[in-house]
Amino acid sequence: MHGWIILDKPHGLGSTQAVGAVKRALRQSGAGKWKVGHGGTLDPLATGVLPIAIGEATKLAGRMLDSDKIYGFTVTFGTQTDTLDLEGKVIAESDHRPTIGEVEAILPRFTGPIEQAPPAYSAILIDGQRAYDLARAGQDVEMKLRSVMIYELQISSLPKGGEDSVACRHGGLAELGEGQGASSPSPTPARQQAAKPPYPLPASGERIQQITLRAHVSKGTYIRSLARDIAIALGTVGHVTMLRRLKAGPFTLESAISLDKLDEAARGHGIAQLMLPLTAGLDDIPALAVSPDDALALRQGKVLVGKPHTGLMLAMEGDTPVALVEASGPEIRVVRGFNL
Repeated sequence: MHGWIILDKPHGLGSTQAVGAVKRALRQSGAGKWKVGHGGTLDPLATGVLPIAIGEATKLAGRMLDSDKIYGFTVTFGTQTDTLDLEGKVIAESDHRPTIGEVEAILPRFTGPIEQAPPAYSAILIDGQRAYDLARAGQDVEMKLRSVMIYELQISSLPKGGEDSVACRHGGLAELGEGQGASSPSPTPARQQAAKPPYPLPASGERIQQITLRAHVSKGTYIRSLARDIAIALGTVGHVTMLRRLKAGPFTLESAISLDKLDEAARGHGIAQLMLPLTAGLDDIPALAVSPDDALALRQGKVLVGKPHTGLMLAMEGDTPVALVEASGPEIRVVRGFNL
């Protein structure tokens, strides 16, 4: 039981609770107790991809924390809350509503390297205390700016009648709403031309109450802060009313399962069939085939000397992962070994 279960985390469930659900499912399936951890916190009000590492895969959870992510999120204009989402109390209001054209024009300002202040209601440590604990105690919390990278930011759907979502003129997601979503690569010009919305798009000058965006971001990016800053740049205020993670590192919604499916598999003792292999978290790392003697040396923490290589690689003895290694010239050193 060394690998990944990718949950499609439901609304209202915390990441730690999700880990607990997987532990219970493992016990119920007869797999016994295993080390379990998650690969990146997802707020209770958010849904979507939550990688759960099991066994030796937990040694790779840190890589998931450092990986880039893709989110779909809806910004509702006119009110800002202290938590920057639906959970908080309103702290600012504005009668101004932006147009779609204004939103399209402002997005390039938030693409590329930017600086943002994390939400006061976040898990960042300030003098040894969590920021959200200080905020809940009524203290003024000053959040320092941090540098993050926004690789891509575009309109992915436009609300219609407060219920429906429509495809955006840029390509991107066909539909995205609470409990729905899909991940797709950036559209080619041909795909952009072929993408036609299922509903008429509002005119570029029409003022809107909310809009849904798709963001490909680096680690450490707070979508709630991004939504706040976009609204302010548009001359209004806003907060996140829908947040769905579409991709985390190499994992997408295509491989994600619901808690209901997890419970069903556990009752049928088939939970192993839902797991992805440990190597699924390393799809972006080239493999390095090693001999049984070299595999033994790596398991003992020894440095291999051989043909020149560069960068991070996954040492494999046949089909068995041996270690995550770093190569510099002829020397290959263990970064993280696997007890398999």
